[in-house]
Amino acid sequence: MQKIISISNQKGGVGKTTTAVNLSACIAKLGIKVLLVDADPQANATTGMGIEAKDDGRSVYELLVSDTKAADTVKPTQIENLHIITSNINLVAAELELVSLQNRERMLKDKLAELSDHGSGYDFDFIFIDCPPSLGLITVNSLNAADTVLIPVQCEYYALEGLSALLNTIKMVKNSFNANLSIEGYLLTMFDSRLRLANQVEAELRKYFADKVFSTKIARNVKIGEAPSYGKPVIVYDPLSSGAGNYTELAKEFVTRNNKTIQN
Repeated sequence: MQKIISISNQKGGVGKTTTAVNLSACIAKLGIKVLLVDADPQANATTGMGIEAKDDGRSVYELLVSDTKAADTVKPTQIENLHIITSNINLVAAELELVSLQNRERMLKDKLAELSDHGSGYDFDFIFIDCPPSLGLITVNSLNAADTVLIPVQCEYYALEGLSALLNTIKMVKNSFNANLSIEGYLLTMFDSRLRLANQVEAELRKYFADKVFSTKIARNVKIGEAPSYGKPVIVYDPLSSGAGNYTELAKEFVTRNNKTIQN
């Protein structure tokens, strides 16, 4: 049975898309079937996988505002076991077009549910949704479709402040649309153990959220920053880098938490 995880934070620049791309890729490398849904109009997850963010009639936009079937939008990537539903700039218009539709908050939920049918031809273990860094109908759709939310938290001063706004949004979606929505975990990103502030943010998170904070931390790493410009996840761009190592460890921790067997 597929599990859907939204990767979300209303604060930009926290490593949300970086985590969506690299965690998806590293879990797929473990032999587990993964779908990445790029629900951000900036389409950085799409280009980060080396795919052009073009209007081909088979993107998240069509999934949200038309009768297009989910199975018709799924595309292969350069990594075995990893597929993607791409995004492009058209998705900006979806915010306006969704307003007039019935069940506008659950369009994505209903479409992704199609993929669990045996006739879809797909059998994903995990579906990751890369959410936009804002609160709108696309984000609400993403959270409504999800079983859990994975929250990247940058180790800086404003991190905890932005977190409270996100938790309020999750609470609103939970109360109004998706009663079963829960927190998958909090992920420390851009971590630098030499900085007192980074260690303070970690201590605060672990104090308040305990084992909901992943043991694995994503350290600052040049290769993680370079990889998207080459259209590759860091595990492909430089598999021996510390960034690839961090995301591989996160993938193993995530899979273990979800009681899945590592194939590779």
